[in-house]
Amino acid sequence: MRGLYAIVDIGTLATRGLDAVAFAEAILRVRPAALQLRAKNLPPREALALLRALAPHCHRAGVLLVANDRPDLAVMAGCDCVHIGQTDMPVDQVRRIAPGLGVGVSTHTLAQLDAALALRPTYVAYGPVFPTATKQDPDPVVGVEGLRAASRRASAAGVPLVAIGGITRARVSELVGAVDAAAVVGDLVPDATVVDVLAEVEARARALHGALLPPASSARMSS
Repeated sequence: MRGLYAIVDIGTLATRGLDAVAFAEAILRVRPAALQLRAKNLPPREALALLRALAPHCHRAGVLLVANDRPDLAVMAGCDCVHIGQTDMPVDQVRRIAPGLGVGVSTHTLAQLDAALALRPTYVAYGPVFPTATKQDPDPVVGVEGLRAASRRASAAGVPLVAIGGITRARVSELVGAVDAAAVVGDLVPDATVVDVLAEVEARARALHGALLPPASSARMSS
């Protein structure tokens, strides 16, 4: 996993009246590391329908599709991974009910990180690195130095590390060399002054993804 971990947040898109599938398609043109659907307030049937709509687009692009919180929906939709938080279903239980499904874990302290790394997940997420406006009750900010401490532990364990929380195009350069990927939510969504919204979404995704890739990979992405 390397580069942009794009999060399609239904609540954020609703404030701009954006279609989730069209938004995701614009991001997928960049071929990010992963695309997660976050649909916490949607009924399960609607979330499943959205995941099923996104799955063929992600698989054609060779991009991991990640369901948030719900391993059952992830399996039914043909997702590659499920992302779980500290209060969600434990990793070992996810593996029992869905042995072929990848599992990513959110962590917010080094103790949580060590516990997650011991379970050998597909990836670990760590943060919030910066203050974030997309969570109602965010955990304390860990900062870039805290992220670098987490990076050393994840690297030693051989598990990819995804930075989370408040990451923007202006800040992403601070993370280079410390993480494998960076999760972005709000900075992928243009404000109401933008005329060609989907072109702007693609441009933002390209800038974020390119900033996190090695130079040779960035050159291939733009060719």
